[in-house]
Amino acid sequence: MKYSSAPLAQILVVSFIFLLLAAPAWAWGCKGHQTVALIAEQSLTPEALQLVNRLLAENPVDPGLKRYCSEPAHDLLADASTWPDDVRYSAKNGPWHYIDIPRGAPRAPLSEYCGSEGCITQAIADQLAILKDPGADPHLRANAVRYIVHFVGDLHMPLHATTNDDRGGNCVPVYFFWRKPHAVKDSFAPNLHFLWDVAILELDMDSADPSEYVAFLSQSFAADFPKWREAGIHVDDWVWESHDLAESVVYRHLSPNVPVEKPADVRSCADNNIGQRMMDLHVSAGEKYQQAAAPVVQKRLAQAGVRLALILNEAAAAAASKSSATN
Repeated sequence: MKYSSAPLAQILVVSFIFLLLAAPAWAWGCKGHQTVALIAEQSLTPEALQLVNRLLAENPVDPGLKRYCSEPAHDLLADASTWPDDVRYSAKNGPWHYIDIPRGAPRAPLSEYCGSEGCITQAIADQLAILKDPGADPHLRANAVRYIVHFVGDLHMPLHATTNDDRGGNCVPVYFFWRKPHAVKDSFAPNLHFLWDVAILELDMDSADPSEYVAFLSQSFAADFPKWREAGIHVDDWVWESHDLAESVVYRHLSPNVPVEKPADVRSCADNNIGQRMMDLHVSAGEKYQQAAAPVVQKRLAQAGVRLALILNEAAAAAASKSSATN
C-alpha cells in the first residue's frame, strides 16, 4: 500500500494526520494495534478464540472509561488492543510498554535493561501467568489478554526497545515533510517517536481502515507467515530485532545523523539538555525516510500479529491442560 507521491497529496495527507492526532500517541496508535489484533485473530485456534472472546465479553471495559481511540473497534480483540493506553496513568503501567536498551549496547540478558518499575518483557511474562491460570480472577484474566495483545504490538515497534537518552525518540524534534517541530509540554511535535507511532503508518495506510490494511499485509507477507509460525515464541529475540532496527533504520535514515549518547538517567527532555541539543541538530525526515520506514512498519505489524497468535494459542492450551488436571 503506497501513499501518493504527488506533493499536494502528501501535504493533504500529512495535514490530515496532524489534525486528527493532536493528542499524545504511543506505539502504533489505534489503527496499528487493531491491525496486529486482527492479523492474530486469523491464526487463533478455536480454543484460543473461544477463550479470549469469552473473557473479553464477560469482563467488558468500564463504559465510563475515557478511551484513547475515539471510535472503539467492533471486534473484541481489536478493541482490547488499545485498552492499556486508556489506563496508562490510572494503572501506572507506563514502564510496562517498553524496555530501554541503550544504543550500541551489547546483546545481554534483557533483565539487565529492565527497570525497577518493570519493562515490557517482564509485563508479558506476568500477564501470561495470569491468563494461563484458569483459577485466576476472570476480570484479571481479561485484562491480561488486553495487556498481552497490546504489549506484543509494542515490542515490535523499534523505539520501544531502544533509548538514546531521548525517551524513545520523544525528545528528538523532527522536521517532517512541511511541518516544523515545536515544544509541547515535555516533548516536541512532531518528534521521532510520533513518526513511528502514527505518522509513517497513517501515510502508508492511505486512509484505509485496519481490516483493509490487514488484507494488504496478509497478501504481502503470505510467504513469510509459515516461517514466522515455525520459528516459535522467542520474545527476547523479537526485542533485539526491534533494537537492531532502531539503529539500522530509525536513526540511520535521519538527516543529519543523530550521535549516540552516553547512557544517562533522563526522565525529561530538559534533563541533560537533550531536547534542546536535538532541536539544534535540525533533524529532518521526508519522502525518502517514509520510503525506507514504511516497509519496516508493514513487516513489524505483520510479524506482531502472527507471533501474538502463537502466544495466545499456547496460553489457551496451557490453561486448558491445567484446568483438566485439576478436575
